[in-house]
Amino acid sequence: MKKIIFLLFFLTNVAQAQSDNTHVVYFETGQYNVPEIEANRLVLFVQSLKDIEIERISIYGFCDDRGTDSYNLTLSQNRANAIKKIFSNFGVDDNLISNVDGKGEILLRLISSDNLNIIRGLNRKVEINVKYVVTTPVLKEVNEIGKKQGFLNNKLEVGDKITLDNILFKTGYSYLENESVPVLEKIAEDLRERDDIYFTIQGHVCCTKNARDAVDRKTGKRNLSLARAKYIYDYLVQQGIKKTRMRYVGLKNKYPLGKAKKYDKRVEIKITSISKKN
Repeated sequence: MKKIIFLLFFLTNVAQAQSDNTHVVYFETGQYNVPEIEANRLVLFVQSLKDIEIERISIYGFCDDRGTDSYNLTLSQNRANAIKKIFSNFGVDDNLISNVDGKGEILLRLISSDNLNIIRGLNRKVEINVKYVVTTPVLKEVNEIGKKQGFLNNKLEVGDKITLDNILFKTGYSYLENESVPVLEKIAEDLRERDDIYFTIQGHVCCTKNARDAVDRKTGKRNLSLARAKYIYDYLVQQGIKKTRMRYVGLKNKYPLGKAKKYDKRVEIKITSISKKN
């Protein structure tokens, strides 16, 4: 039987700094359509996120003190939904958006102004919070992992990212090359044993010029990196890995490895938390 060698990269000694990036969109009285000036500001904000590895996005809608509680709750939710729609229209992965909530009326902001209309105007808004992680990786190459140890060793830490070089995809498709199936089976086995690990499956593509490895040829959708991550997610669910332990995102071609193009058609597993066993 052909011997399978795992070539993994553990991001150890990671210098990790979590950052928040916040943006506020203001609305007219009783409206949830985004004003043109605010829409232009929002587009610039969304475009500024394109090179950032995003952990999650939270969107919260608010109203001023006028209107009933029920009316304000509905209006604030509609405002939050309007902002989410703009994010989606610009290709932001819905899986990154963790909250889209209308909070209704909020307490009037205390500012140095006697003009109640100004104060109310500052509370007719949607607040957008983007949390992202900036890491400086130090790569440690592991040439071979014993079968008993598996590829998930006890030295893993939150923030570590595992690049699975032997999980290879066909160009333009979200399913694996035949040679990668046994590797994925072994990964599922290891994840069942390490049920203390929670993680994000990150999908990647290599060459997007002329949509060669950007459009999923099976569906015609330009979401191939996300489809690859979901393929692995669905497989692991079938193999008994709990959905609550994992999520999946598509990172397009933002993070090439600098090696052969075939290795950029890949998925990675990023450790988001490790629970303490009793």
